[in-house]
Amino acid sequence: MMQFLKLAVKNLFHKPLNLALSLILFALGVGLISFLLLFNAQLKEKFEANLAGIDLVIGAKGSPLQLILCNMYHIDNPTGNIKIKDAKPFLNPLHPLIKKAVPLSLGDNYRSFRIVGTNHNILSLYGGEIAAGTLWKKDLEVTIGATVAKKSGLKIGDDFVSSHGFDEDPDLAHDHAKFKVSGILKGTGTVLDQLILTNTASIWEMHAHAATEGEAEHDHEHMAADTLNEHVHDNSNNDLLAHPEEQITSILIEYKSASNYQALNMPRAINENTAMQAASPAYEINKLYDMIGTGTETIRYIALLIAIVSLISIFISLYQSMKQRKYELAILRVMGSSRSGLFLLILIEGLGIAFLGWLCGTLLSHVGMMILGNYLTEDFGYDFQAWVLLKEEWYLFFISLGLGAVAALVPAWKAANTDINQTLGEK
Repeated sequence: MMQFLKLAVKNLFHKPLNLALSLILFALGVGLISFLLLFNAQLKEKFEANLAGIDLVIGAKGSPLQLILCNMYHIDNPTGNIKIKDAKPFLNPLHPLIKKAVPLSLGDNYRSFRIVGTNHNILSLYGGEIAAGTLWKKDLEVTIGATVAKKSGLKIGDDFVSSHGFDEDPDLAHDHAKFKVSGILKGTGTVLDQLILTNTASIWEMHAHAATEGEAEHDHEHMAADTLNEHVHDNSNNDLLAHPEEQITSILIEYKSASNYQALNMPRAINENTAMQAASPAYEINKLYDMIGTGTETIRYIALLIAIVSLISIFISLYQSMKQRKYELAILRVMGSSRSGLFLLILIEGLGIAFLGWLCGTLLSHVGMMILGNYLTEDFGYDFQAWVLLKEEWYLFFISLGLGAVAALVPAWKAANTDINQTLGEK
């Protein structure tokens, strides 16, 4: 058996250009399929981890998908703001259908990490726990996610200045007041890791100051900022209900029972009868999967086409090689090799090309995922792992070997049935 393996390896590398062509085609097909498996699996994992049991998102009218992407995944801009007086029924802790209502106020960032005005209930949605320090209690106190702490270098007790918008811009810095880190959260693998959490009043103050900057009341706002840290809130929705004219960005809703008929009709009632918009995360994300699926399906067909072409290439390479080596194969028969031995020799060569193609393609896909993952992490904040091997890739391994074996069957059969007398007579 070892002799056949050595001979098969020698034959494979005897004509490197033919081998390279077969490997390139096979690796491209396998690489594309492997990359799609990696990308889709991790994208789905990120989206599903951040569904967090949220049944509904209420916000300003606009694109429902944008509403979900902004307020649950924090990778888009808000559709606008809503007034608390309009959202009051859904913030009421006694609402018969709502188990949990978590308000969000967006608009500022620190080094592109979003600062979110909310209450402590947001932690229970994502399984957040304190790793060090305490949760925010006063205005301008913040609790930061694990990724924020790691990448920004912020520690408990540090002060920082926020910027307006979602991209860091020194020209838009709110330098009239500073946030102070009171605590750091444990990593959860969700969007919570990338957020800077504070109370809603801090967001209001920052935006109120920006709106009045340059006006006569600037000094009054500046004085207010100096005393903000003395204001302690109970971090419940009661604080919000006391300010009906103020605005928030959205509300994350968790139903008491998702199968309740009235709860199922709530989104339509909100969309038809209020100035607000309600969107179902599960429905919108499934729509997004469908949109992404159209593109990935096209790439998958291209990859399959390349795999078929590579299969033909392997077949031609082995068949031509077998014809050119007829004399060598006949000598092997004379020296005692059986028909099954020659069949096995060519089969090993086909499997060898398939294995090398799978190896190169898998490596190529993971390198591509590493490069793309760096861009995705920079743009969206989500960490994509390049060097993980999915179980589907093992399935792809066995499929690749199967294709190599299929491509080698006819040349192997021809080799096994080489006519010794005729071949040696021709020589």
